Amino acid sequence: MVQLRPRKQNSSSGNSSSGLGARGIYENLREQIVAEVYGRGDVLPSARALAVELGVSRTTVTSAYEQLAAEGFVVIRHGARPRVAIKIAHSEPGDLVHTAAEPHGLSAFGERLRSRAIPMRVPSERLVADFRYGDMSAFDFPTLAWRKAMNDAALGRPPKLSYGEPCGLIRLRTALQGYLWRARSIRCEVGEIVIVNGSQQGLDLCARLLLDEGDGFAIEEPCYPMARSVFEMTGAIAAPVEVDAEGIRADLLADVGARLAYVTPSHQFPLGSVMSMGRRQQLLRWAEEKRAYIVEDDYDSEYRFDMNPIPPLRALGGASNVIYIGTVSKTLSPTLRIGYLVIPRELQEVFAQAKRLTDRHAPILEQEALATLVESGVYESHVRKARRQNARRRAALLDALHAEFRDVVRVEGAEAGLHVVVWFRDMPPSMATSFIERAASLGVGIYSILPHYFDQTLDRRCLGLVMGYASLTESQIHRGLKLLRRAYEDTISCCDVSVAVR
Repeated sequence: MVQLRPRKQNSSSGNSSSGLGARGIYENLREQIVAEVYGRGDVLPSARALAVELGVSRTTVTSAYEQLAAEGFVVIRHGARPRVAIKIAHSEPGDLVHTAAEPHGLSAFGERLRSRAIPMRVPSERLVADFRYGDMSAFDFPTLAWRKAMNDAALGRPPKLSYGEPCGLIRLRTALQGYLWRARSIRCEVGEIVIVNGSQQGLDLCARLLLDEGDGFAIEEPCYPMARSVFEMTGAIAAPVEVDAEGIRADLLADVGARLAYVTPSHQFPLGSVMSMGRRQQLLRWAEEKRAYIVEDDYDSEYRFDMNPIPPLRALGGASNVIYIGTVSKTLSPTLRIGYLVIPRELQEVFAQAKRLTDRHAPILEQEALATLVESGVYESHVRKARRQNARRRAALLDALHAEFRDVVRVEGAEAGLHVVVWFRDMPPSMATSFIERAASLGVGIYSILPHYFDQTLDRRCLGLVMGYASLTESQIHRGLKLLRRAYEDTISCCDVSVAVR
């Protein structure tokens, strides 16, 4: 008798009293063949007999056998019962468990990518409070307005469906042209705007088009790791430049041989400093003298709390070689993958061609929906509402940090953006792993600042955390900080460091 275990199945697999469809029968028989419950050359029940035994249709069993035959597990001959193949494609049962083979024949890009460890996100649904930067609250999303805009876009589709312009819908680019002038004082032509699948694709286009292997590029130290990685994958060589309270040390660029500089002047990532006007002018002069491009990542400029806005580099005089990157990931949702570039005129054609080769164009319906929101004023109204909500979250975080840790911590970068950096004065960086693991065991997600630095030894620095708050409620923030204090005290105690929260 064939012993088969019931499996969950899709309705398309066929239903039966046994709970098994064709897929379930196939998987069960495959497992038994792999485990050599049926030896090679053994005869299996006929489709009719197995169908009667399992209480399913003969067609269902036949379909399972045909799939096994197609994969080389059984041999089917007309008028004979199925037989387990003498020679299965994989010589040993264990070979059927796929293991990671060493890749071969990769390009130079592929080899660089393979050799570099780029951390992947780990699911965090079970945490009481996850202070990961970049996550947004689903409750903030303008669901009704977005749904209506998407419905209108779908119902208003043209009679012929065809590929769109690689740089994006003229309608959306025109709407963004007006928004950038109102919100960021940027004057640009519609032709200078390129719609991309999130800011990361914008960075990738800049890297591919502006850097060759062996070229130098200047980048802030510490920096946004995903930007560093995308530039280094071209084979270009990073030149880290120190950041202080006024932003990147532009005076140090004179000795840097770079074709490109990547900066986050409106809210340095991750430290949060705002580049001073003097530094901005100095950076623009360097780029003009060196005929280099500046990639300005304005990733969360909509969130300003205790400061007056400073115009972006792209809005200043002499900014003809600035590539401006914006995104809706921090205003609407990171799941939408909509970003935009404002590029110099001389780069319009090559960026359009590169975008066409990469993915033709960004999704049309989402572009139409976003254009509707921007044109109607709903988008800017939503941004103002989101700014107020995140201001409350920020205040809750700062209050909770003060209540739970007082002078044990020092907070940086709270004047703008959606994250802060929290330095634990008396905790060395070497305790980061223990601290993070203990916090996770209590239900709190925290993230070290170390991966943002080129030199991750940081012997002379105290431990720092990058703490985002845009996805949390105020109560989650307070609860999370209480638990974090416990994790801090436990870590200090276990590591035999005589420090306590004062």
